[in-house]
This record gives sequence, structure tokens and C-alpha cells, in this order.
Amino acid sequence: MNRRTVLGGLFAVASVPALSACASGITSLDGSGASSGGGGSSKGGVTIGTANFTENQILGYLYAAVLTAAGVKTKVRPNLGTREIVIPALRSGDIDLLPEYQGALLNYLDPKATPTEQGAMQNALTLALPAGLQVLPYGMAEDSDAFVVTRETAQRYGLASLADLRKQNGKLVIGAAPEVKKRQVGAVGLKEVYGVDFKEFKSLDSDGPLVKGALKKGDVDVANLFTTDTDIKANDWVVLSDPEHLIPSQHIVPLIADRKADDTVRKALARLGNVLTTAQLTELNRQVDKDKKDPEDVANTYAQQHGLVK
Repeated sequence: MNRRTVLGGLFAVASVPALSACASGITSLDGSGASSGGGGSSKGGVTIGTANFTENQILGYLYAAVLTAAGVKTKVRPNLGTREIVIPALRSGDIDLLPEYQGALLNYLDPKATPTEQGAMQNALTLALPAGLQVLPYGMAEDSDAFVVTRETAQRYGLASLADLRKQNGKLVIGAAPEVKKRQVGAVGLKEVYGVDFKEFKSLDSDGPLVKGALKKGDVDVANLFTTDTDIKANDWVVLSDPEHLIPSQHIVPLIADRKADDTVRKALARLGNVLTTAQLTELNRQVDKDKKDPEDVANTYAQQHGLVK
């Protein structure tokens, strides 16, 4: 996380609550998708930031591809870090646009928010967002947080749902990105909603090689991954069900500063949202994580193949 340390000084200008990850759907709050007033202009270009995991980088380059095709000058600043970094960067003007995840973002802004359905969450986001920011219409693709165990661990401890973890209180080790320890869709919510206490929380990475490697080796019993991660199926890992709906719907949603949210940007991103599916996003993740392709190349190839760019 040395990048986080470096960026902390650069982006410490603003301090806001932190948002969490994942989302899909297609609605608009007012017909144009704006959650607050217009008046923005993309004529000076749009700087797109991304969080520090594969999928978010791919989405950032997809945003850049469709915006460039629409005549908007773009710059991508990938892998900046967690919401605790990128949201202040968005507010301060270091970046203008972020790929976000509907339910996670709402949980970050308002941990006590109760909506779980896409349309209701979109409305709740409108009320929860800080001044100067808005969400555009959410897309079809979604990617939710998941709490995953190996097949062997599931059978040994009788684990099928998050509720089952309570039966092993004080015995299991969870691995996740550091911020998950303090998030509602994380250790806090697992304790409050399911009564789960872990033996230890290991701070690793966000759906990356550290947390997945630890799960494989048995260094952690439970890992926080994303549902579009192809390693889950490839390793026959078990996604624990969520009967109490701790984890909200997580459709992909553009989070943008009012200053850049003009019709050109809205239409280009809405077009992408209407095309990109969850299955396609999962495949793009696989190409980067497994085939070791460059995320920008993967995004540009997808955009060309699906008629999003000329």
C-alpha cells in the first residue's frame, strides 16, 4: 500500500466518508440520469480515476474508450487506491470520474441505509452524495462483495451461509483489504447482522493475489472476494449465502463531478452501461488476471468488438 501513502499527501485536501465497492441495472432519476443539477462541461477533458483492483481499472479504461469516441479528451489515473483516497480526489478536482458500485457506495456514504433494490438505492444515493457529485444511470453489469471459503473448510465447519460463521466464533481467520475491517459490508456488518467474531483479521489486498493465495494455503479461512472473480469457480470455492441481505445489489454506476457531467458524457457512459453485462465483465477480468493482458488493451478491444468505438 505504498501508493496509498504517496497519494495520501496529494489528496488529503478533502475529507468525506468512504464508499464501498460493486453494482448493474438501467434507470434514470430524472430522465437524464443526473442526481443533481447540471451545468458541467467536458470540453476541457475528463480525468478518470480507478481503485486499486483489476476490474475497476478495466472499467476506467472502458469509460475512457467510449468518451474518447464521443470526442472527449480523456486521461486515466489507474490504481489510485481505496475510496478513502479516490473520493477526496474526485471532490478536490484531481480526478473527475470514477467507476463505482451502487450498493457499496451507498453503504460507504450512509452505513445505516436500508435500500437493497437498484432503483431505491439510486434514489438514496442522490440524497447521500456530497455536494458537487452525482451518479449517472447504473448499467446492467454488477459485481458484489462475497465472503468465500474453500470447499474443504465449508465441509469441515458446516458453512453454507454467513449465519453459519457464528457457530465457529473465535476460531476462524478472515482475510481482506485493510479497510474491510471497518466497513459495514465487512467485519462490522458481519458482527452486527450475523453476530460473527473472528479469531483474527488479516489485512491483505482487495480480491488480489495476497488474499487468494492466503485462502489457498489455509492462512485464512474466509476471504472477501468479488463475485466476478473467475478464481472462485476455478478453485471450487464456496460463496457463503447472505440470508439477511447484508450485501446490497452492486450494479456498476458512474460517479462524476458536476463540473464535467454534460450530455456528451452522459450519453457515452449510458451506451456502455446498456451493453456491458456481468458475464462479459467477468471475462474481461479473466483476460487480465489469468491471461496477463493489459487492462487498457482488454478494454479497447471490447469497445471495438461491441461497436462502442469506431
